[in-house]
Amino acid sequence: MKRFSIFGLLIFWSLAIWSCRDSNRKLPYIGQHDVNEKGDSVFHTIPDFKFVNQDGDTLTQEAFKGKIYIADFFFTSCPTICPVMKTQMLRIYEKFKDNPELGILSHTIDPRHDSVVVLKAYKEKLGVNTNQWQFVTGEQEKIYEIAQKSYMVSAMEDKEAVDEGGFVHSGAFVLVDKNRNIRGVYDGTKEKEVNRLIKDIELLLQK
Repeated sequence: MKRFSIFGLLIFWSLAIWSCRDSNRKLPYIGQHDVNEKGDSVFHTIPDFKFVNQDGDTLTQEAFKGKIYIADFFFTSCPTICPVMKTQMLRIYEKFKDNPELGILSHTIDPRHDSVVVLKAYKEKLGVNTNQWQFVTGEQEKIYEIAQKSYMVSAMEDKEAVDEGGFVHSGAFVLVDKNRNIRGVYDGTKEKEVNRLIKDIELLLQK
């Protein structure tokens, strides 16, 4: 009985130490940063944006004010990685469903096809029934610009990429904190990477 108690106590303290270490873990800031006149670091920040969501409403950065969010880029007719990405994103959505501090922002890179009506049907097909996960469209060049220059992921039209549906894009999930700083980039096609993302989301939510 005594041995069991000591063993149980060791497990308890090991888990407590591990939990403490994890809570003290700090995520990096992704992207270039500068130093201001006061000597403080100024990190890469997602700029203001304006797109149209699946309900036909204008969506700006204000929708994510005071929130952590995950951004990705996809298109509804994607024959390759997008279905896998959305399966993995659904895991995140279900785990943090209705958490007011977390949002998800999916940008279509094929606005000519992915109209408001198409995006709404796509959202409903996924079973997403809250505003926590937004699907947006807009000017193609604006979408490509924010993908490449702000989120630092690939997104472009390539008519030679026939097997990829005529577009080339990253499968990345980008984790953005409440200050619009990028804190992590993860392969949205791999379960282990998304598991790591979930842990990092939980870490940011504790801050």
